[in-house]
Amino acid sequence: MFEVLLLALALAMDAFAVALTQGARFRPAMAGGAAIALTFGVFQGVMPLIGWGIGALAMTYVAAIDHWIAFGLLTFLGVRMLRGDVGEEEAARALTGRALLVAGVATSIDALAAGVTLPTLAVDPLWAALAIGVVTLLLSAFGVALGRVAGDRSGAWAERAGGVILIALGCKIVIEHMGWA
Repeated sequence: MFEVLLLALALAMDAFAVALTQGARFRPAMAGGAAIALTFGVFQGVMPLIGWGIGALAMTYVAAIDHWIAFGLLTFLGVRMLRGDVGEEEAARALTGRALLVAGVATSIDALAAGVTLPTLAVDPLWAALAIGVVTLLLSAFGVALGRVAGDRSGAWAERAGGVILIALGCKIVIEHMGWA
């Protein structure tokens, strides 16, 4: 359960960063902030299930190296977040309508890839997806509200913290599967 919550926090950081920036730059009304949070939460909750389905189908073929695949995917995502490659375009314009849906997909692609790794964590994928979606929804709502007050400087920090967490989870998976722990 702890790993799922860490994964949820890490995956929510790019959505949080975009929500924070939206709050700071555009100061959306309560309904606009709720729409951002709900959209990000739903997409982040659904995408891991799609990824899990892909991972579960492939698991029989890659079981011997699944931990290395999980490590590679999580490290790749983590490095992207450390570099700040996630969410910049989505934060640059006010998110409404189609732009909000595009941002929902863009900020949840990492959740799709992380979903592929769920079979290596031996967790219930529905519980994991629900946790990821709820954590993202809550952090996104908080991000919009905080952005309205604090400005958008914290977004980059949050995204980089998520990157470190994803890399650490990838390392933990390899260490456990290799019997080094």
